[in-house]
Amino acid sequence: MATRNTPPRWDRAMQQRLARGEAAALGELYDRFAALVHGLAHRVLDDQSAADRVTREVFTHVWEHPDAYDPRQGPMRTWLAGLTHRLAVRRLRATETAALERGGPGTAEDLERRVRRASVAARADYIVQSMPAPLRSALERACFQRRDYRQTAADLGITEEEARRRLRLGLQLLSTAHDVAAPGAPEDPPGYGGAA
Repeated sequence: MATRNTPPRWDRAMQQRLARGEAAALGELYDRFAALVHGLAHRVLDDQSAADRVTREVFTHVWEHPDAYDPRQGPMRTWLAGLTHRLAVRRLRATETAALERGGPGTAEDLERRVRRASVAARADYIVQSMPAPLRSALERACFQRRDYRQTAADLGITEEEARRRLRLGLQLLSTAHDVAAPGAPEDPPGYGGAA
């Protein structure tokens, strides 16, 4: 029986394969997580080519520093999301700071507000994508289709109480998106190991 601190078998095996320099492992990792990485980068940067560059940077970092990921710290998916977020925010800050220095509109405070908003949005996207399917489907019906809990229950073929429970839990998870990017929150959560 696995304990809470035991890393998932796939994550541990992938880290070991990457550490051995298996190019096929990088390909498998890319196939599995490239859409997540690119989507998060695009959400922060709102620029297709910049998101492409961050995606390349993330997988290059993984290839060059396979030991940066520690399976005991959490799932590889979460580590990649954190690495992506950090690199995308770094790129956004550099781009926006350069624009400010050239006399572009805005202030340093405006920049930090944009970075916080982008961080919250990216975190919310990640939370929704990572939710179990039953929670995600209930939340999508309520938020995007403007269905109430009774309609959601009928759509999903579940009780109204179960629909309320799923919506409540989904909203509670989603509410944590703001916590990560709040002023004073650490930029690099523990376990997201150093990108250069």
